Amino acid sequence: MRLRHGMMVLILIGCLPFLGLNLALAEPSFDLTAHYILDIVKAFRTAYVLQVVEHTREGGLSPQENWETDAHLLPLPAQFVKAAAGQVQSVEIGLISLSPVNPENRPRTAAEADALISLEKDRSRSFVSFVDGDQFKALSADLALVRSCLDCHNNHPRAVRRNFQQGDVMGALVVRMNRVEQGPGLTLPPEPLPRSPGSYDRLKPPSFETPWVR
Repeated sequence: MRLRHGMMVLILIGCLPFLGLNLALAEPSFDLTAHYILDIVKAFRTAYVLQVVEHTREGGLSPQENWETDAHLLPLPAQFVKAAAGQVQSVEIGLISLSPVNPENRPRTAAEADALISLEKDRSRSFVSFVDGDQFKALSADLALVRSCLDCHNNHPRAVRRNFQQGDVMGALVVRMNRVEQGPGLTLPPEPLPRSPGSYDRLKPPSFETPWVR
């Protein structure tokens, strides 16, 4: 049983590197590309929480921050996402929050913080995208899906906020993509070398002057 669930985790992680392979080939809009990526990442995270974490809880397996030290522990959902995102080279995927347990998950810029605030204020708005400097970014609301999410965040020793309720926006999945710059235009070829006198003229056909053209 444990082997089967372990294989499921590995399969989910292994699928993520293929998310960004066609960014440069298909060249869809940044907004649509970001939507696809975040939808897939969110689906994998949700499946991990519901089908792995919750399903194995009764068998004695539980997600813990120090999961690497014990074979009977699982990575936290945030750690699962970050581990999978580390396999992707073409884009940057992560998690951000206004009250993160891990300080590394704070918004990097004011624009990211503003976008996250807009998601928290408007529950009907689950996705937001924007340009931030030389990057295109998009956020997808990360919700407290199950009780274990609340227990971890509300009771963690480093918790900044301890009143999350089920369904609350706890943060957001974020994708950061470098904006494609216009390549330099084609350069003109160098000036042709001067020909030696008569080298071309000898090949020219004789010219016939038309009397009415002056």
